[in-house]
Amino acid sequence: MSTVDRLSVLKTYKLFVGGKFPRSESGRVYEVTDAKGAWLANAPLSSRKDARDAVVAARKAFGPWSGATAYNRGQILYRVAEMLEGRREQFAAEVVAADGVSAKKAAARVDAAIDRWVWYAGWSDKVAQVAGAANPVAGPYFNLSTPEPTGVVAVLAPTDSAFLGLVSVIAPAIVTGNTVVVVASERAPLPALSLGEVLATSDLPGGVVNILSGRAAELGPPLAAHQDVNAIDLAGVAGELAVELERAAADNLKRVLRPQPGDTAKGDDWLADPGTERMLSLLETKTVWHPMGV
Repeated sequence: MSTVDRLSVLKTYKLFVGGKFPRSESGRVYEVTDAKGAWLANAPLSSRKDARDAVVAARKAFGPWSGATAYNRGQILYRVAEMLEGRREQFAAEVVAADGVSAKKAAARVDAAIDRWVWYAGWSDKVAQVAGAANPVAGPYFNLSTPEPTGVVAVLAPTDSAFLGLVSVIAPAIVTGNTVVVVASERAPLPALSLGEVLATSDLPGGVVNILSGRAAELGPPLAAHQDVNAIDLAGVAGELAVELERAAADNLKRVLRPQPGDTAKGDDWLADPGTERMLSLLETKTVWHPMGV
């Protein structure tokens, strides 16, 4: 059979929940197109039930992941970077289609995303020195403050940087021991769904990262109102939807990360130095008093 007679083997994209690849509970899909409007694939259209299932998986994974040593978490993040390095061409092609940039710019964004995994991996056993302290107090006591993960974090991923922006919000959340439920860019979810395939075959425990595709307006409200979600990152939403999600989160005292002006105006903004702000924003501080000489 000649190559022109071959049938195309189209890829079936699925959700990534609890380390597995389920279809949407509702059975719905929606069409994903490239920046020029050409059809790319059908992606799962997640339902509220899918969002709840993802939170259950994230909560189950939180204990073991937050209890792992910082060194171990750093090694796992570095392993993800190693695996992405071997699939650079695939992700570069997906970024070209998703972000509508040249092949050269797409390759630069993929390289930056891989470097970002490495950068955050290096912070895993150092963040305690930055966020923790030995506090001077009056009296015969040691007073020590140490950072702890917030818990389950819902992430509305950036819509304008489908891969680099995605990595830039996932990595700082999980490196310190949080687990995440990610709502991928509705317009360009394929890089996120492909990232799930990498995470599934890395050393990352199932449930630490859960990736949903679909409508932020449909999935955001149940995640913001969910009592078992401890924080929500609104990197990919703005306007009335962001206000609505903030209000829903306030009802159960969730921590809310709102994008600053300019954060999501251009995909290139994600190329900037990430700094430690997003990572430190998803930490709690535990303070312990201990008598001296005991």
